[in-house]
Amino acid sequence: MRRGSLGAEAVLYSGAVRVAIIEDDPGIAEAIAAGLRLEGHVAEVAADGVTGLHLAADGSFDAIVLDILLPKKNGFVVCAELREIGCDTPILMLTSKSGEYDIAEALDSGADDYLVKPFSMVVLHARLRALVRRTGGGRRATIDADRLSIDPATRRCLLDGVDLPLTTREFAIVEHLARQRGAVTSRQQVLDAVWDRAFNGDPNIVEVYISRIRSKLGRAGGSNLVETVRGVGYRLNSDAVE
Repeated sequence: MRRGSLGAEAVLYSGAVRVAIIEDDPGIAEAIAAGLRLEGHVAEVAADGVTGLHLAADGSFDAIVLDILLPKKNGFVVCAELREIGCDTPILMLTSKSGEYDIAEALDSGADDYLVKPFSMVVLHARLRALVRRTGGGRRATIDADRLSIDPATRRCLLDGVDLPLTTREFAIVEHLARQRGAVTSRQQVLDAVWDRAFNGDPNIVEVYISRIRSKLGRAGGSNLVETVRGVGYRLNSDAVE
């Protein structure tokens, strides 16, 4: 695989996205994941078809990068089974085969696009941008949470109809809390949803971001919207209804 570099002006997406990478070559998988994480996105990696199917099936991802030649279960089967269970997350299929029949089978099994190895990271990111842009990441419904209105497709958060200026990570936290429909979510659950399992920094970073979000909400007249449930986690103080 040829590794291309992205300049600072080449922002991958309008907000944080979650990408499942199902690839058995650790060098390729980690190169893709590192490029996404560098831009503040979440990347989860699975090294075989069975694990990848389980990872991608929960529907929480904005895109899936799926290799064809996988151990345990090949990419064609994984793709087809994801579609059979109703997963409509956009899938970019990777293959070291360039024959037209392999490409046709990838698309027929339910893939949205394909990329032949070796590929550049610049091209892979461009393909992912296009897929996420066309589909809104598969999470297009606006979330109405009392005074907040959250649009995952445009990455906008409105408080009483007025734009709330949130960073990519702050928006992802507010979206995650809203999706819990008023239930308490733990610090670890926030880390898993907004960062990823590869995060090895200080978990107290969540509290730092919650504090920033509260400050912005407070300045806009919504200081009580995010609640800390001591010893448990965090909750959006509203009945979130999508």
